[in-house]
Amino acid sequence: MTYAVDKSDSQWRDELTPQQYAVLRQAGTERAWTGELLDEHRAGLYTCAACGAELFQSGTKFDSHCGWPSFYESIRPEAVELIDDSSHGMQRTEVRCANCGSHLGHVFPDGFGTPTGDRYCMNSLSLDFTPGSDA
Repeated sequence: MTYAVDKSDSQWRDELTPQQYAVLRQAGTERAWTGELLDEHRAGLYTCAACGAELFQSGTKFDSHCGWPSFYESIRPEAVELIDDSSHGMQRTEVRCANCGSHLGHVFPDGFGTPTGDRYCMNSLSLDFTPGSDA
């Protein structure tokens, strides 16, 4: 896939913290219950920490008790890219930023009680949060 934001590996390394680079560009995962945005409950907008693309509205965030920020849908279907992921001996669906290709987390069909039934399980390191209206 061709992304609107296309940077070299060295550019990404220069712009991201080592922890962000490991998650966003190498598909790593931050430890459960450690993310700064896990307990964020204010109204606002979640954007890609790598490129600033709008990804999630705070009104779609819910407490899934999984240790990572969870959302039941992206701000627009085309804001994220969904990719089959069979790593680590399991079948999952990886979520990437459709604007820059950065790894955000995974989506699971176990968001019981949510309007969509989905749980977008995101790494805090992959997101920036801007408080304000839940546009």
